[in-house]
Amino acid sequence: MTERLYYSDSHLTNFNARVVAVADDAQGRPAVTLNRTAFYPTGGGQPSDIGTLGAARVVECVDLGADGVRHVIEGDVPAIGAEVAGSIDWPRRLDHLQQHTAQHILSQSLIELFNAETRGFRIMERASEIDVALTDPSDERIERAVDLANRIVWEDRSIRVRHVTTEQAAALPLRKEPTRAGTLRVIEIEGFDLNACGGTHARRTGEVGIIAVSRWERAKGMTRIEFVAGGRALTDYRHANRTARDVAAIFSVARDESPASVARLLEENKTLLRRTRALEEIAARVEAEEIINADSVRHHDGSRIVTPIFDGRDAESLKRLALALAAHPRTVAILGSRDGDHSRLAFARSVDAGGDMGALMREACAMLDGRGGGRPDTAQGGGRHTEKLEAAIEAATRRLLNAPDAHAPARAPAECNRK
Repeated sequence: MTERLYYSDSHLTNFNARVVAVADDAQGRPAVTLNRTAFYPTGGGQPSDIGTLGAARVVECVDLGADGVRHVIEGDVPAIGAEVAGSIDWPRRLDHLQQHTAQHILSQSLIELFNAETRGFRIMERASEIDVALTDPSDERIERAVDLANRIVWEDRSIRVRHVTTEQAAALPLRKEPTRAGTLRVIEIEGFDLNACGGTHARRTGEVGIIAVSRWERAKGMTRIEFVAGGRALTDYRHANRTARDVAAIFSVARDESPASVARLLEENKTLLRRTRALEEIAARVEAEEIINADSVRHHDGSRIVTPIFDGRDAESLKRLALALAAHPRTVAILGSRDGDHSRLAFARSVDAGGDMGALMREACAMLDGRGGGRPDTAQGGGRHTEKLEAAIEAATRRLLNAPDAHAPARAPAECNRK
């Protein structure tokens, strides 16, 4: 059994211990077990400590339950029975104890205000998350919880560790029902929160500094709240402030005036997009007229089959031209475009023309090693084989010409190198 020093003192960073076991973990990395340790192993949503053990670097700690804590190391492996000095990476430990203590405070705040129990907790690389049984979340409600949590932080209340039996725990007003029996480690925030927990925590709430919620969302029937505390809150503020100032500089306005400037720009952009689309529709109709009047258009049983291939035309532009062509009576557009190393296709037909565009598209895309489909009147797709684009267009055209109502021989497809 390993004596877990972090249970009684989360601020202990240096200790001496004896190696009781040496073995490789499942990934083949060397790992040691000690008779006592201050290294916190991954668990309860909190990542493990890192640091040094003698001349070796501790890169991960794993909880083995009754078998102790496994310290995965890089470097010289100490022998069984050797006495080693352990040192915890304090900045990482401080960060984790700030986040974990903040979670206790924020979770109890949500209980007091909305009776919303925390169901999950995770400390991630840049932020932390709690999943809360809050069925009707809003910015106003969550900010109320944040305000209460920070009041508890700034009151600098004491935090102490208590070790109690299962029977004693049953008589305590714990925030959450314990998940195991036996001796329990209870974290008590003076006059505010009492909860069984094995993680590392601050000595006083003031050590947390500040708690800020960066975002929230509904997830899996609960409310997922992302928050930062302590040093992370300062880092997050600096990043957000720098971003806000950079945006404000673009508009040559004060930082707090930038949202209004962005809103105006977005509205102007929407107006320009609407005008651009209208002009593109007009241009597509003009281009369609030019293509239909060209000598290269195929005519079959009173219908036109238009098969140009373009260079550098995007999918939306190709589709717009296909629809403009299909607006003409008895017209079928079988269009292709080479866009870099990708082939694009857009098929469309007028209401009085024959052919299943969706079926033709699927067959053409199979030749291009791509995907596509659509309805009988319009379809889109593409693929990787630009060298097979002409063959795919020709195959779709022949399939159309060889339909039951088609008897005329096919001619080679015309190609347009239009931008």
